[in-house]
Amino acid sequence: MDIEIKNIYKSFGDQAVLENFSAKLKEGQVTCIMGPSGVGKTTLLNILMGFMQPDSGEILGVPAKKSAVFQEERLCESFSAVTNVRLACSKEPCTEIIKEHLSRIGLKDSMYKPVSELSGGMRRRVSIVRAVLANRDIIFLDEPFKGLDEGTKEAVTEYLKANIQDKTAVMITHDPDEAKTMCGELIYMEEGKKQ
Repeated sequence: MDIEIKNIYKSFGDQAVLENFSAKLKEGQVTCIMGPSGVGKTTLLNILMGFMQPDSGEILGVPAKKSAVFQEERLCESFSAVTNVRLACSKEPCTEIIKEHLSRIGLKDSMYKPVSELSGGMRRRVSIVRAVLANRDIIFLDEPFKGLDEGTKEAVTEYLKANIQDKTAVMITHDPDEAKTMCGELIYMEEGKKQ
């Protein structure tokens, strides 16, 4: 089922962030949301994820099972990469699958270190594997490639494409090349509205 966003309005105090914003996010596809800072991209994502409600308007068709890569890492600092991924999973996948995914994304030698000892880019990759392997029907990606060098970014992009194929995904990016590489349908936001 496609997700339909119908005329949502959201303000914080006197500041309107989303004004009668409407869009359709197609099932089984990547939708990339772009726009300048402060136009409401992350607010829209927070509404879609159910963390906040719009002041008016409605959203239909958002699956109940969601996973996310947030702008900031939300990891358990003293736990290893393997354990952080395990926390977001149901009984499946098994530890061997988690280790395989962490290896594929370049963390083979660091998967049992506390994530507090990992670099920012490594922590980012733990967050990505956690979101991919979580039991979900939709994945939200808020600037997932932030802090990754070009070589790592290319590998992570290929990893994500392989693992979200035919799944519904919503990705915020500032980079048109990222949207193109992810084969995403593009929604450009300006001042809380779709262009």
